[in-house]
Amino acid sequence: MTAFAHGAAGNTGRAIAFILAGMLCISINDMLIKLLSGGYPLHQMVFVRSVLGLLASAVFLRLEGGISLLRTDRPGLHALRAGCIVLANMLFFLALSVMPLGAATALFFVAPLFITLLAIPVLGEPVGRQRLGAVLAGLAGVAVMMAPGVEWGGIPRWALSLPVLAAACYAGMQVLTRKLGVRSAASAMTFYIQVAFIAVSLGFYAIAGDGRFSEGLEPGPLVFLLRAWVRPEAGDLWIFGVLGALSAMIGYCLSQAYRLGTASVVASCEYVALPLAILWGWMIFDEVPQPAVWAGTALIAGSGLWVFARERARDRALASARPVRRD
Repeated sequence: MTAFAHGAAGNTGRAIAFILAGMLCISINDMLIKLLSGGYPLHQMVFVRSVLGLLASAVFLRLEGGISLLRTDRPGLHALRAGCIVLANMLFFLALSVMPLGAATALFFVAPLFITLLAIPVLGEPVGRQRLGAVLAGLAGVAVMMAPGVEWGGIPRWALSLPVLAAACYAGMQVLTRKLGVRSAASAMTFYIQVAFIAVSLGFYAIAGDGRFSEGLEPGPLVFLLRAWVRPEAGDLWIFGVLGALSAMIGYCLSQAYRLGTASVVASCEYVALPLAILWGWMIFDEVPQPAVWAGTALIAGSGLWVFARERARDRALASARPVRRD
């Protein structure tokens, strides 16, 4: 094996390690957000989490080369990318306030299918019948979970769309990144995202921080979004601290994973978050997925993994057609 091949294999291994660590952090983060969602507004949690995450990101930035890494010739791209991530996260966190953790996570994993669809008009990528069939199967999984006959225990039907909308925002971010490319260090990209979260949460505080818009609303996602800021209880302070550390770790691990490995390999490993979410839901919240959720999850996960398998096969075919580098 050439030195180039050794390097490629090493980068792939590191990418997989980073994405697995990132998915573990995401699963713990989502569980803690759900745990606190009954007593704090979302924008307050996002603000505290992101301020602490920004401090941790500054440490990563220092270790990778310093503040000079924040210079970019594409500030608009970074702002748009960060905006998509912020919207995706906040929609998903709103869903967690009322939905079982495993079900919300399963619905969010339609994101790879949206990426496939968006790649047609945005990237001009041809998508064959097999991949389109996989997309339809995944969307059928969403329909199974959201069918009128499925009992969700009083959850507003419109709230079921929140993880799907979050997935669409996440897909838009990924397609935008693939179209324009990312030429920044992982620590810099994490720093930009934390700044965007802080700006959005402060905007919510300025408009709705006194809780006046939540008055008279039924308990649910809108109350979680609009309730007044409160002083954190002493027993919850450590959770906010953990959320801040996780926020920085998630941004760094995901950025590093996608910088080091091919998208098809890295993204397929994200599905480890599904069993983790179901595990946390069962252990912490006593949630047991109903049959429709299991069926929908199987369709969504199977379709997404099939799309990634096709992507990886295409990447291998393109690689075999290129001249082989020798050292």
